[in-house]
Amino acid sequence: MSEIDRRVLQTIVETANDHFFIVSGDGQIIDISPGAEAVYGVSREELLSSSVQQLQAAGVLKPSITMEVMRTRRPAQLMQVTGTGRRVIADAYPVFVDGKLERIISRSRDLTDLQLLQDEYALLQKRFSEHLKRSQAAPDAEEQALDDALDNLQVRSSVMREIALLLKRVAPSDANVLMLGESGVGKTAFAKQLHRWSQRCDGPFIDVNCAAIPENLFESEMFGYQPGAFSGAARQGKAGLLEQAEGGTLFLDEIGELPLLMQTKLLKVIQDGSLTRLGDTRARKVNFRLVVATNQDLAKQVEAGRFRLDLYYRLNVIPVTLPPLRDRREDIPDLVEACLSRLNQRYGRQKILDTRVWSTLMGSEWPGNVRELENWLERAWLSSPTDQIEVPGVPPHAEQHPASLPSASPVTSAGALEPQESLKQYLARLERETLEELCNTLPSTYAIAERLGISQSSVVRRLQRYGIRAPQRSFIPPD
Repeated sequence: MSEIDRRVLQTIVETANDHFFIVSGDGQIIDISPGAEAVYGVSREELLSSSVQQLQAAGVLKPSITMEVMRTRRPAQLMQVTGTGRRVIADAYPVFVDGKLERIISRSRDLTDLQLLQDEYALLQKRFSEHLKRSQAAPDAEEQALDDALDNLQVRSSVMREIALLLKRVAPSDANVLMLGESGVGKTAFAKQLHRWSQRCDGPFIDVNCAAIPENLFESEMFGYQPGAFSGAARQGKAGLLEQAEGGTLFLDEIGELPLLMQTKLLKVIQDGSLTRLGDTRARKVNFRLVVATNQDLAKQVEAGRFRLDLYYRLNVIPVTLPPLRDRREDIPDLVEACLSRLNQRYGRQKILDTRVWSTLMGSEWPGNVRELENWLERAWLSSPTDQIEVPGVPPHAEQHPASLPSASPVTSAGALEPQESLKQYLARLERETLEELCNTLPSTYAIAERLGISQSSVVRRLQRYGIRAPQRSFIPPD
């Protein structure tokens, strides 16, 4: 290396925000960047005369990422707490020569600045939420367009309408969207609707389940490959899923299952807007809108070292949390009607639900959410010998749901359907009369929520919708 190249490299290391360690294959520290002294609370001389084993034992490195690389012989990323009490994110990479581990290069970044950015982001999110609450209702044309879209999604609850309206407003941008929520709540359906609302609606919608692709095939599937890149490669090569999303939307479901190495590569694609196929040296520009989804807590995944913090911040631009079906039961009738219509069309018979089934459907917890509801309905449809579907067995967990159990507090029955009364009107009447009776017999909205097995906020929204006054009595526990 020439003197000028050595000085350039030295300047890069000394002025970088990251703090570098160069460690031998057996753990002895060879060199460090100057800023590491302040972060780890140990002088440069002491660090250079130590090993990572000694520093971990002394509590300077908690834990040592270099020792993790020595153990696994693979790159690693984890959160550290330094001897000075600072939290840093550390990456480390092995350097092999003829198969022998010769060096480990690690770098760490103090999270103080990132924490400030996160706090600022949280403040902006809060202000944006307050702005939405203060803003006037959407214009009639926008409301009509929203209603048309929600007819496809079968949602009527106020909370889902708010989520849909937010997605409709951010759809024209290319901001990354992070869909959160339990399995089966409809994240894929909302991602597709976001695509239809976007300016990329004429482009492809590429749906990728990150948990369904074997790790050893992930890179070739996502990034593609050139002819002859590996044994068994197609003669003409192959464009990866990232390239296939060109001009459209790339939806990565179960993003929490993405391997760490692929997280690093995906982050580079997001930053650079380009990728390199396996076996190729030429970078290719890519242009797509990224939407991801997970049922995991990515923040906890970051703390556990299983998800990159920098990728998390890149993805968490517009976070959208879809509530479980048990917290938006008013969506169940539309979902049931749409599912029955699909089943009747698929199997060529016109079956209807026995009215007694509705109490079971509305009372179940549905831990599997919309997917479980649809599976249960199909099972009921197929097992019914007549054109009237009766209860083939209680849905999973319905027997534990308070709304389906006998109780000391009475609940009125809306009786049979009135003449000219639709199913939606009947269910609304049943809900209103039930709430009125519970307000007369229970002391608070919290007690009503416990009785019905829904959240207190859902009870308050329902009371406001029907103009029912919430119970005002104080609750005195029995002796």
